[in-house]
Amino acid sequence: QVQLVESGGGLVQPGESLRLSCVASGSIFAIYALGWYRQAPGKQRELIASISTGGSTNYADSVKGRFTISRDNAKNTMYLQMNSLKPEDTAVYYCNLGTDYSGTYSPSERYWGQGTQVTVSS
Repeated sequence: QVQLVESGGGLVQPGESLRLSCVASGSIFAIYALGWYRQAPGKQRELIASISTGGSTNYADSVKGRFTISRDNAKNTMYLQMNSLKPEDTAVYYCNLGTDYSGTYSPSERYWGQGTQVTVSS
Protein backbone atom coordinates (compact mmCIF):
# COMPACT_ATOMS: atom_id res chain seq x y z
CA GLN A 1 0.00 0.00 0.00
CA VAL A 2 1.58 3.25 -1.17
CA GLN A 3 1.01 6.31 0.98
CA LEU A 4 2.01 9.85 0.11
CA VAL A 5 2.36 12.62 2.67
CA GLU A 6 2.85 16.23 1.61
CA SER A 7 4.22 19.00 3.77
CA GLY A 8 5.63 22.49 3.48
CA GLY A 9 2.56 24.54 2.65
CA GLY A 10 1.67 27.74 4.41
CA LEU A 11 0.89 31.43 4.17
CA VAL A 12 3.46 33.63 2.45
CA GLN A 13 3.60 37.09 0.92
CA PRO A 14 3.94 37.69 -2.82
CA GLY A 15 7.51 37.25 -3.99
CA GLU A 16 8.43 34.83 -1.24
CA SER A 17 9.36 31.15 -1.56
CA LEU A 18 8.20 27.80 -0.27
CA ARG A 19 9.41 24.25 -0.70
CA LEU A 20 6.88 21.45 -0.70
CA SER A 21 7.85 17.87 0.07
CA CYS A 22 6.07 14.61 -0.65
CA VAL A 23 7.27 11.45 1.08
CA ALA A 24 6.21 8.04 -0.23
CA SER A 25 6.05 4.89 1.83
CA GLY A 26 5.46 1.33 0.83
CA SER A 27 6.77 1.58 -2.70
CA ILE A 28 9.83 1.30 -4.89
CA PHE A 29 9.91 5.03 -5.41
CA ALA A 30 12.49 5.09 -8.19
CA ILE A 31 10.24 3.29 -10.70
CA TYR A 32 7.60 6.01 -10.67
CA ALA A 33 7.35 9.19 -12.63
CA LEU A 34 6.12 11.98 -10.38
CA GLY A 35 3.80 14.91 -10.69
CA TRP A 36 2.73 17.96 -8.72
CA TYR A 37 -0.79 19.29 -9.16
CA ARG A 38 -2.75 22.14 -7.68
CA GLN A 39 -6.40 22.99 -7.30
CA ALA A 40 -7.63 26.48 -6.63
CA PRO A 41 -11.15 27.14 -5.29
CA GLY A 42 -13.73 26.68 -8.01
CA LYS A 43 -11.19 25.37 -10.49
CA GLN A 44 -10.15 21.97 -11.76
CA ARG A 45 -7.02 20.25 -10.57
CA GLU A 46 -4.15 21.05 -12.91
CA LEU A 47 -0.76 19.48 -13.52
CA ILE A 48 1.98 22.03 -12.92
CA ALA A 49 5.19 19.98 -12.90
CA SER A 50 6.38 16.46 -13.59
CA ILE A 51 9.61 14.52 -13.48
CA SER A 52 10.46 11.22 -15.14
CA THR A 53 12.42 8.36 -13.62
CA GLY A 54 15.43 9.68 -15.46
CA GLY A 55 15.04 13.22 -14.17
CA SER A 56 13.47 14.91 -17.20
CA THR A 57 11.13 17.69 -16.13
CA ASN A 58 8.14 19.50 -17.58
CA TYR A 59 6.28 22.54 -16.32
CA ALA A 60 3.06 24.34 -16.95
CA ASP A 61 3.56 27.75 -18.52
CA SER A 62 2.09 29.40 -15.43
CA VAL A 63 4.98 28.22 -13.23
CA LYS A 64 7.84 27.82 -15.69
CA GLY A 65 10.94 29.63 -14.51
CA ARG A 66 9.63 29.99 -10.96
CA PHE A 67 9.02 26.43 -9.77
CA THR A 68 11.42 23.49 -9.74
CA ILE A 69 10.49 19.85 -9.29
CA SER A 70 13.07 17.38 -8.04
CA ARG A 71 13.32 13.93 -6.55
CA ASP A 72 15.53 12.09 -4.08
CA ASN A 73 15.01 8.38 -4.63
CA ALA A 74 17.15 7.46 -1.63
CA LYS A 75 14.72 9.35 0.60
CA ASN A 76 11.54 8.37 -1.29
CA THR A 77 10.83 12.08 -1.53
CA MET A 78 9.86 14.55 -4.21
CA TYR A 79 10.07 18.31 -3.88
CA LEU A 80 8.58 21.41 -5.39
CA GLN A 81 10.64 24.55 -4.90
CA MET A 82 8.39 27.54 -5.47
CA ASN A 83 9.97 30.97 -5.92
CA SER A 84 8.53 34.38 -6.71
CA LEU A 85 5.12 33.28 -5.51
CA LYS A 86 2.06 35.15 -6.72
CA PRO A 87 -1.47 35.40 -5.31
CA GLU A 88 -2.69 33.29 -8.23
CA ASP A 89 -0.51 30.42 -6.95
CA THR A 90 -2.90 30.07 -4.01
CA ALA A 91 -4.26 26.52 -4.10
CA VAL A 92 -4.12 23.10 -2.52
CA TYR A 93 -1.08 21.28 -3.87
CA TYR A 94 -1.05 17.53 -4.43
CA CYS A 95 1.62 15.02 -5.35
CA ASN A 96 1.06 11.98 -7.53
CA LEU A 97 3.00 8.82 -8.33
CA GLY A 98 2.52 7.93 -11.96
CA THR A 99 3.88 5.86 -14.78
CA ASP A 100 6.93 6.62 -16.86
CA TYR A 101 6.24 6.01 -20.54
CA SER A 102 9.56 6.43 -22.32
CA GLY A 103 10.45 9.44 -20.23
CA THR A 104 6.96 10.93 -20.18
CA TYR A 105 4.90 11.16 -16.99
CA SER A 106 1.41 9.69 -16.98
CA PRO A 107 -0.68 10.16 -13.81
CA SER A 108 -2.07 7.39 -11.67
CA GLU A 109 -5.57 7.76 -10.26
CA ARG A 110 -4.55 5.58 -7.38
CA TYR A 111 -1.57 7.33 -5.74
CA TRP A 112 -2.35 10.80 -4.42
CA GLY A 113 -1.27 12.72 -1.38
CA GLN A 114 -3.77 14.43 0.91
CA GLY A 115 -2.83 17.91 -0.25
CA THR A 116 -1.15 20.88 1.38
CA GLN A 117 -2.52 24.42 1.33
CA VAL A 118 -0.45 27.23 -0.13
CA THR A 119 -1.77 30.76 0.35
CA VAL A 120 -0.04 33.77 -1.16
CA SER A 121 -1.38 37.02 0.19
CA SER A 122 -0.18 40.36 1.43
